[in-house]
Parts: sequence; structure tokens; C-alpha cells
Amino acid sequence: MGFILYLIVGGLIGWLAGLILGKDVPMGCIGNIVAGIIGSWIGGELLGSFGPTLAGIAIFPALLGAVIFVFLLSVILKAANKK
Repeated sequence: MGFILYLIVGGLIGWLAGLILGKDVPMGCIGNIVAGIIGSWIGGELLGSFGPTLAGIAIFPALLGAVIFVFLLSVILKAANKK
């Protein structure tokens, strides 16, 4: 049950990051989950683990990391589409 909750929280964080930036994460729900999980890793590396946690994910660092990841992903995909 913990793993499913981890995926749900990752998906919500990825979805929120997309909303904040006004960008759609590729691959829909799966993309949101991936963005949230990678974002939680990036945020944890940059900021550590502080604030409230849910399913083992520190919410604020994960959200900031997901915003960074979604932004970088959108820049890379935009550059790739111009070629």
C-alpha cells in the first residue's frame, strides 16, 4: 500500500508542477508520476528534507524539484521539436 501511495503523491506533485508552469507533462498521468518522483529526488538533493512529508516525500522540496524538472523537460522538448 505504501508504494501505491508513493506513486499517487508523486503524480500529484508532478501535476501541480505542470499547473504552476502552465505546461503539460508528456505521457499524461505516467509523466506526472515520473516528474513528481524525479522532482522529489532533485528537490531532496538541492534542499534536503524539510516540511511536511507524505508517503516518504517531503512536499516542498519535491514540488520545487518537480517544477525544475518540468521546466527543463519543456525546454529540451521545445528545442528538439525545432530541429
